Amino acid sequence: MKQAEIPVNEKSRLKTLEKLQLLESGPDENYDNITKLASMICGTPVSLVTLIDEKKQTFKSKIGTEISEAPREISHCSHAILNPEDIMEVKDTREDERFFDNPYTTGNPQILFYAGMPLKAYNGDVMGTLCVLDVKPNSLTAEQKDALKALAKQVENLFELRRHNLELEKTTFELKEKNSQLRNFAGIVSHDMKMPLANMIITSDLIKAKYSSNFDEEGIHYLDYLKQSSYKLSNYITGILQHYESDSLFDSSIEEFDIHDLLENIIDLLNINYNCVINLPEDNMMLNCNKIALQQIFINLIGNSLKYNNKEEIIIDVQCSNGGDFYNFAISDNGIGIPKDKQQDIFELFTIVEEIDRSGNRGNGIGLSTVKKLVTSLGGDITVESEINKGTTFKFTMHKSQCN
Repeated sequence: MKQAEIPVNEKSRLKTLEKLQLLESGPDENYDNITKLASMICGTPVSLVTLIDEKKQTFKSKIGTEISEAPREISHCSHAILNPEDIMEVKDTREDERFFDNPYTTGNPQILFYAGMPLKAYNGDVMGTLCVLDVKPNSLTAEQKDALKALAKQVENLFELRRHNLELEKTTFELKEKNSQLRNFAGIVSHDMKMPLANMIITSDLIKAKYSSNFDEEGIHYLDYLKQSSYKLSNYITGILQHYESDSLFDSSIEEFDIHDLLENIIDLLNINYNCVINLPEDNMMLNCNKIALQQIFINLIGNSLKYNNKEEIIIDVQCSNGGDFYNFAISDNGIGIPKDKQQDIFELFTIVEEIDRSGNRGNGIGLSTVKKLVTSLGGDITVESEINKGTTFKFTMHKSQCN
């Protein structure tokens, strides 16, 4: 028996095999389908997808045998991988100096025929083979060889798909880590900055109340500006925190509730001090979904309808319906509207449509981005219809599969 030489690129080959994590990936029907076809096309009782590491060869897929691995030093495939570009065919192992006294040749059952096509990874390193075996001498026709090569290409495609999936998993993990860091940072900023800002607001009021007689009109204006700027920064920080904490809303449990009760609680939370009429859905529909996430969506959308409205009487209509696989919602107002050329961008983070709201405060472009993020994560979609000085309607859906 003659042992196979070690490939010149052995270190690179083993590193690639480790990187693809093929040995740890377990059984896969996609590989099994290929070995079944190889066995049928080549007319052999045994077909394997083998992976060759430093000490042994492992059968990633197997048809016609119960063996899962074999020592590398007696492996036929160890010889096959030395020629990455072509099939190694041994028509009768008893007549080949490499295998005539191999345990698989002399054992029971005997392997008397072998044909293996090397399997290459993305960088050309050979991972193993797609091989067919027989217990009697045999040979492949030209058509069978072409078919075996074509099937080997499909195995290589699976290798490449796995590489892309691993890279995607790594990128996803890194993004989750970065998002977690951003959320933690937002929490720290919120805690460490909002208290000083609150102190600045209170202090400006105290100074104005106690020492206003010592200030001229310009000095009073500066105190008001300080207070207004502090409020603006505080609201900005709150918006960022809500945006990055929105992911945690999906940890909330699904619960049953009626839409009227949800909206009435939101109206109380908003503490509306405008002349305002909010028309609830005509039918008080029962919902079974993520109440916390839906509440946050409504708070942002109704809040915008209140802030960006220049009418003496604000009118907001809320609709809700059951549409098969989806819950459907709509919020309409008689506000200032959104220009056509800006309607496609309003859901982008930090996009601002109107410079100031009803109270003279400048928006931060975070709220609608958070709404879009929540709706998308709930398996739905959101659209906007608007006309300047007539009003705006936001329509969004929630997929019921996200409510189970």
